[in-house]
Amino acid sequence: MQVQVRYYAAAKAATGVAEETRDLPAGATIGAFLTDLGGSSPAVFARCSFIVNGTATTDRARVLNEGDRLDVLPPFAGG
Repeated sequence: MQVQVRYYAAAKAATGVAEETRDLPAGATIGAFLTDLGGSSPAVFARCSFIVNGTATTDRARVLNEGDRLDVLPPFAGG
């Protein structure tokens, strides 16, 4: 299945891209997606939160579906 992924800030720097389409196996979770990223700065992704189709989540066990949009958001500084 294909999932559209957008990376922000440190996640974008870690992957080297702002947006990509990832092929994942059916029933893949956010955690499985992170494992699929391989060695791309695991410390950055350990602290990320996510937006799936406009809904915020930190649940890495959330199942992704064909056509989902996943935003990867590292912690942001500021006030």
